[in-house]
Amino acid sequence: MENIAILTGGDSKEYNISLLSANTVLKNLNKHKYNGEIVHLRNGKYTIKNYTLDTSDFSFIKNNTKVKFDKIFIALHGPPAENGLIQEEFERKGIPYTSCDAETSKLTFNKFECNKKLRALGFRCPKSILIHSSKKYTATQIIESISLPFFVKPNGSGSSYGISKVTERNNISNSINKAFQHDQEVIIENLILGTEVSCGVYFDGSEIIALPVTEIVTNNDFFDYKAKYEGESEEITPARINSKLTSEIQQKTIDIYKEMKLSGICRVDFIIEEEKVYIIEINTIPGLSKNSIIPKQLEAANISLSDFFDLCLSKIN
Repeated sequence: MENIAILTGGDSKEYNISLLSANTVLKNLNKHKYNGEIVHLRNGKYTIKNYTLDTSDFSFIKNNTKVKFDKIFIALHGPPAENGLIQEEFERKGIPYTSCDAETSKLTFNKFECNKKLRALGFRCPKSILIHSSKKYTATQIIESISLPFFVKPNGSGSSYGISKVTERNNISNSINKAFQHDQEVIIENLILGTEVSCGVYFDGSEIIALPVTEIVTNNDFFDYKAKYEGESEEITPARINSKLTSEIQQKTIDIYKEMKLSGICRVDFIIEEEKVYIIEINTIPGLSKNSIIPKQLEAANISLSDFFDLCLSKIN
């Protein structure tokens, strides 16, 4: 039996989503192969129920016996996981973990730099600019670089926190200030109008596998937090797009996984505008709650969560 630490919590507003994901993992772990314990991380402090975690070797004392974790299943969204900080710690200590490594996580968490890298690799992304809270800007300068309408997003944040769709000049300042509440850097990105889809992807030990594509339909302005987690959207798997587009999106997802050196289970979000596929975002630690996209795609692929989590854990050393 392997001892698995299911890491959750974090320091971002995705905290509650992380707790839901961790509970999904614990509930569906193969009890014949794994002893799972939820490890909570908040403000740099690790806790396990009523136990004290020895962070020097990731162990704790249970019933007068030392229990050392063999592997870590990362179910923590946002910092300090999606930006690669805790991966650095685990790498130093030689503890295997699910998800991308520290370097890749740091890159993909920075939306602007990630899109810059994707473009350099030949992928299509919306045009964007980056502004810093320490520098002054004017609405005129922004509009000269990125014409209305556009999205304003925190450069390093998830679950659609701090994102605004801007259609009028008068709303630019408020939208940027809203985004600055979540990050010191803000990305302003061309609005792409079309069908939003998402595709999960993972490595099964021999090849990179793309899951069925999900179409996201919302009555809101975009796929915001309420749409994602409070039922204000419809997620249709498989997506109602033609087979050619489905194949293209799955292949692009596989190519991105390979070219960006991703690992573990990831999810890539796209928008299809007039048959052109634009990459919106790479999620290196996608949600695993019952309302999340990946579990729905696994169900459509006839893969049980138990089997899938087993695969995730078995493919890390």
